[in-house]
Amino acid sequence: MIKSKLEQVGIFNDNLNKVKPSPIHSFDEKVSDIPNILKLTIGEPDFSVPQHIKDAALAAISADDSHYSVSAGKKTLRQAASDFLNDRYGLDYDPAEEIITTVGATEGLYTLLAAILNPDDKILIPTPAYPVYAEMTRINGGHPVFIDVSEDKFVLTPDHLREIIATEDHIKAIIITNPSNPTGVTYTAEQLKDLADVVRETNILIISDEIYSELSYDAPHVSMASILPEQTIVINGVSKSHAMTGYRIGILAGPAALMKKINMVHGFVIMTPSNPAMAAATEAFKSAESKDDTLWMKEQYKKRRDYLVEKMTKLGFEMATPSGAFYMFAKIPVDLNQNDVEFAYDLVDRQQLAVVPGSGFGPGGAGYVRISYAASLDMLETAMNRLESYCEEKRTVKIL
Repeated sequence: MIKSKLEQVGIFNDNLNKVKPSPIHSFDEKVSDIPNILKLTIGEPDFSVPQHIKDAALAAISADDSHYSVSAGKKTLRQAASDFLNDRYGLDYDPAEEIITTVGATEGLYTLLAAILNPDDKILIPTPAYPVYAEMTRINGGHPVFIDVSEDKFVLTPDHLREIIATEDHIKAIIITNPSNPTGVTYTAEQLKDLADVVRETNILIISDEIYSELSYDAPHVSMASILPEQTIVINGVSKSHAMTGYRIGILAGPAALMKKINMVHGFVIMTPSNPAMAAATEAFKSAESKDDTLWMKEQYKKRRDYLVEKMTKLGFEMATPSGAFYMFAKIPVDLNQNDVEFAYDLVDRQQLAVVPGSGFGPGGAGYVRISYAASLDMLETAMNRLESYCEEKRTVKIL
């Protein structure tokens, strides 16, 4: 292994000293090589990409579509994304000036934060939340401000938001995840309107992460951009809705003046997205078949959700029934180890079942575990059998 003196002389960005590795991926990597391990850790759809979408990527390759596009992405893709957002959520974006194609939702978020953050700027993050939000904020010189919403059924209330705004300065934006990772909770139109009324009185930007918007089970998805478009930037894409995580195509949509500046950063970061991936995403956004594909996947996820809610409730776990995404955030029963990290590792050791400790998702997550049900029913049945055996073993020991 090569050793370099440079790592000792401050060559790195000081902001990296504030950053922690992803608790989701760190835990997943630690347990992945354990024999017979069954992992319900990563938010990775288990479905194959529909054939007509794969065919679009293959057609682009066969046509030698191998040259630079523009940084915002091909016009055909941006038009398809604009039509998709309009058809599904009633949003009206000019594809030429108000939509950017990103290398997944993650690059979109990074580029957006890099474009808006100055030193000491703050990003409000309702928690439990996807850990990447806080770490990307720190990398870009900002400060995450956590808002624990666990006592409000995992929904940010307008009163709570007003309280934070009154006590914090230099607030640049708030990230609203809808549907939520890790809880699966979704916001109603009324809840979003109440939050919009608070933000409208400020110069705070709303970053609305809607990557799971097509996986809303119990009611149609409502976008924050349909309520406060002038202060909202939407993050969306095809990764979760079309099982295309490896294609790495996301989108940012927002007011033209904001998107122009964001695209400056975006272009320096990635130059252009991949042409075959953009061709596949164009098909995903515009095809009537794709709508049917997503509806079918959503129905399968809903069956899995209902199965897990029933089984885990019987085992003594408490959870807000997920109304979107494909995660369950379950409170560990009081008669079991309340340290979620210890609980998760013990479950791995004794039953070779991996779920993610909830404390990694920030304030309000301790004592919970996140379970991804982007897995087959057969796998979930095996997982629940192992969890049941674990609970029985631990409760028997306590009785003895």
